Amino acid sequence: MSSTLTAKVDPLAGQEPRKTTETPGDKVFGGVSHVVLIVWVAIVILPMLWTLMTSFKTTSQIFQSPFSLPDGLHLENYTGAWTTAGIGNYFANTVIVVGSALVIVMILGAMCSYVLARFRFFGSRAIYYLMLAGLTFPIFLAIVPLFFTLKNFGILNTLPGLIITYVAFALPFTVFFLFSFFKALPDEIAEAAAIDGAGEWATFFRIMLPMARTGFTTVAIFNFLGLWNQFLIPVALNTNVDNYVLSQGMAAFASQAGYAVDFGQLFAAVVITVTPVLIVYIIFQRQLQGSVSQGTNK
Repeated sequence: MSSTLTAKVDPLAGQEPRKTTETPGDKVFGGVSHVVLIVWVAIVILPMLWTLMTSFKTTSQIFQSPFSLPDGLHLENYTGAWTTAGIGNYFANTVIVVGSALVIVMILGAMCSYVLARFRFFGSRAIYYLMLAGLTFPIFLAIVPLFFTLKNFGILNTLPGLIITYVAFALPFTVFFLFSFFKALPDEIAEAAAIDGAGEWATFFRIMLPMARTGFTTVAIFNFLGLWNQFLIPVALNTNVDNYVLSQGMAAFASQAGYAVDFGQLFAAVVITVTPVLIVYIIFQRQLQGSVSQGTNK
């Protein structure tokens, strides 16, 4: 008794892959896109390079030839800005305020978004929508209520008061961003952890939070950039010079005595202010791009 074997024939076998043809419109669009990107890079990079170059000049050199190279590395601009202009004190205050607020808001935001995404209870949707409403509320409309609230609690013009305000400012965005990450995690993992005897706290900190680390890292970077560059909140709620943050200190330094300002120290202060932001972005650039794309794909 014989049997016949039939082989499946691929209809595309032996055919060359189709080559995409680039139309004249595609070429024009690509050329225009490259030109726009080059112009945009120049707009971003050239002012930064000019600021860095100018920070090594004296005030007289800046006014005499603002676009020429410095005749030497005047590092005294940096030491003077750090000590004489008080940038060192402002920098320390900023690190304390932003660092403390970032840790608090990330812990609270992660726990809040996890509960709202994974559990159903009375009022959970209302809480989530109230968080979303916080994103639409302009911060300048809350300045007066915040002023009197902090004053009544006795923490106006203090670093703790500024930290609490920063946390309240960044919490809605943190919850909104992390909600989708925790929502997309499979329920089977939490159920397996519960069967193994893990409690809710252990499940969250040891299993679920590490699985959402891409979104956690992304929102932490965004919060750091936003809080580091915050200007309106500290100007309105922190008028004590000893508690100034960098944005306030830079504004005060730039406006004092008009043209009597040491512009070499001023540009050095700008470099000191911008450097932490650039370092954070350069270090976490790949992580930021990957986590954002992963969050959108979910």
